[in-house]
Amino acid sequence: QALYEIAGMGGGGGNLQDTRAHPLAERRVDIRGFCNPARDFQKSPYLSARGNMANIFHGSTEEGYEAYHADKYDEDKNPNGIINFGTSENKLCFDLMSKRLTQNDMNLMEPALLQYPDWKGHKFLREEVARFLTYYCKAPAPLKAENVIVLNGCGSLFSALATVLCDPGEAVLIATPFYGGITYSVFLYGNVKLVYAYLDSKITGTSTRPFQLTVEKLEKALLDARAEGVTVRALILLNPQNPLGDIYSLSELWDYLEFAKRHELHVIVDEIYMLSVFDESATFHSVLGMDRLPDPQRTHVMWGISKDFAVSGIRFGTLYTENQDVANAVASLCYFHGVCGPVQYKVAQLLRDRDWINQVFLRANHARLKAAHTYVTDELKTLGVPFLNRNAGFFVWIDFRKYLRTGTFEEEMLLWRRFLDNKVLLSCGKAFECSEPGWFRIIFADKTHRLQLEQPCQSDHDGKADSTDEVIFVSRHQEPTCANTSNLGDLIGLLQQQMRSSDWLQKNTAEQFA
Repeated sequence: QALYEIAGMGGGGGNLQDTRAHPLAERRVDIRGFCNPARDFQKSPYLSARGNMANIFHGSTEEGYEAYHADKYDEDKNPNGIINFGTSENKLCFDLMSKRLTQNDMNLMEPALLQYPDWKGHKFLREEVARFLTYYCKAPAPLKAENVIVLNGCGSLFSALATVLCDPGEAVLIATPFYGGITYSVFLYGNVKLVYAYLDSKITGTSTRPFQLTVEKLEKALLDARAEGVTVRALILLNPQNPLGDIYSLSELWDYLEFAKRHELHVIVDEIYMLSVFDESATFHSVLGMDRLPDPQRTHVMWGISKDFAVSGIRFGTLYTENQDVANAVASLCYFHGVCGPVQYKVAQLLRDRDWINQVFLRANHARLKAAHTYVTDELKTLGVPFLNRNAGFFVWIDFRKYLRTGTFEEEMLLWRRFLDNKVLLSCGKAFECSEPGWFRIIFADKTHRLQLEQPCQSDHDGKADSTDEVIFVSRHQEPTCANTSNLGDLIGLLQQQMRSSDWLQKNTAEQFA
């Protein structure tokens, strides 16, 4: 509602929002939820109200990202530049992917690749995607190419699905914290809102781990939304979860899907990190691998190559749905979100090379991810910084609450900005709509010299944090002390100096692990 007022759209216009929904809308669309508050935004006379809304989203979410691209760290050309621990990218496998993508079998140019394709994607690619997902999702029966749609990334898929499943002003249910890009993916085109099921770090009730998603929390969020006149059409599940790294068990997945069936909700399952589970002790279960689905016509699964194959610059995402009405509606939007023919061919070649994927890429990628994760989490333990200990994705969910004197989101924002001023880009918890101020996401899937940490001076507070399977907590939230300098300065300096200090990862290379 605050964004509507700034953009000059009043209460959302017409039937977009009933006035009864305004309190919930204010919680769903909170201008303080972005790293650059929108209150300083100046409405442009050159844009429509809708254009001003898009401009607000861009300005409020891109500050850190644009600062990074204007001042990128480079060990030779710009050693004092910004280190990006905020963008979820795997930077560990460029050598493997660049070699594979430039081999002779990738270099084909036929007339069909330079002409308009079927908007769902070339048939050869959709057939390869179906075989790939059948194998890696452990589907009980072969998946069908007719149920596959190809778009230029999962952001486009979220946007297309929100547009075809919801009317303007309606909503999708999602648990917080979650990847914040989903907010504008569903909103900018479809004018679809998000209703939040808030999770927190406390283990209470039926919860057995921090930030655990339960059906009870989904039920409460849905009932609260309906009580305020909001129509909820779908549920979004992220598995593995970003930013938490949680992997849902089969029983949890079944419970969530049964909940959605009871309430006639579509379920959009994002499995984009499914091959980025890097520890043998953790097992990923795909929805496509379940023996049966409670409501297959309302279950839609997405995946892409940007995370699992470390190529975020190649925009490719795929949707698998048995509902042909949904498939055809999404396909009509592929006209705006298509993947060019030569890229479709390269992706098909990549996905069919199962020997290389299993014997070379996944082995090396998992070893590198595990080594980088171990290095970063060991350093966090040494520093006494609590974090969520998980084995999937490229990120660690860390707890900086003890560095907030008053425990507010405004103070979290100041801490985020202080990191950026000192050339370290992180992601603050409010960007993921976390309900507790002080949580941050740090990306560990990066090169050696950018991960190295050296502590400038020793803190004499509670010492090392304990290692557990859940949240790693220090004994109490208190200010650490350090002679002649501020504790926050220590932490910033420690991160700022990381690229220059240690040779641990240089001595423990991926080749040695292999």
